[in-house]
Amino acid sequence: MLATRLYILAACGCLSLLQACASAPTEVTPVEEPSAQAPAPAPRAPVKLTLNLPEQSAAAPECTPPSNVDRTFLEKGFSNLAAGDYREAVNYFRRYQRLESAPGVDWEASIAVAYVKMIPQSPYYNWRAARESYLRLMRKPPAGVKLHEQIVLMRDMLAILSDLHVQINDLQSENAIVTENLEKREEALRRLRELMLGQKDAIQ
Repeated sequence: MLATRLYILAACGCLSLLQACASAPTEVTPVEEPSAQAPAPAPRAPVKLTLNLPEQSAAAPECTPPSNVDRTFLEKGFSNLAAGDYREAVNYFRRYQRLESAPGVDWEASIAVAYVKMIPQSPYYNWRAARESYLRLMRKPPAGVKLHEQIVLMRDMLAILSDLHVQINDLQSENAIVTENLEKREEALRRLRELMLGQKDAIQ
């Protein structure tokens, strides 16, 4: 009986608590609407971006291959050069130089002929003349012309071989001086030995 009363009191307490929670006002934060009289924000000025890019000069030469150039004779010269026929190679290089008139053709042919003169097995071998030709050509290289790949290799090899021949020539000159000094020293020793022997014979 007591338990029944306690149960009823507990149930009534829970109901009263639920009603209090349901009837409690909920605070709602009002959202302020923008005033109609507030001035609208000023539109932002567009941002200009300045790119510091290098300007391409209109006068800058373009490395383009010479137009309307027939390199058939030049290619045949390379083929004969590879086969060891130096005379025929030079003939083709000179034909290429004589028959073509585009910029850079004369320079390419001259480099090829100078290269043949730098080869010891060539009948045209003359490394001094080849060096002079190379130095003269390098003072006025063709501008704005794409050279043949083989000509570029020949040009680089001429630079190496030219310096190598100069070093060899200097070493040969030094060797000749040393040899001459040794011969003079041996001659002086021989005379000194003969003089000493002559004095010894005179004393006896």
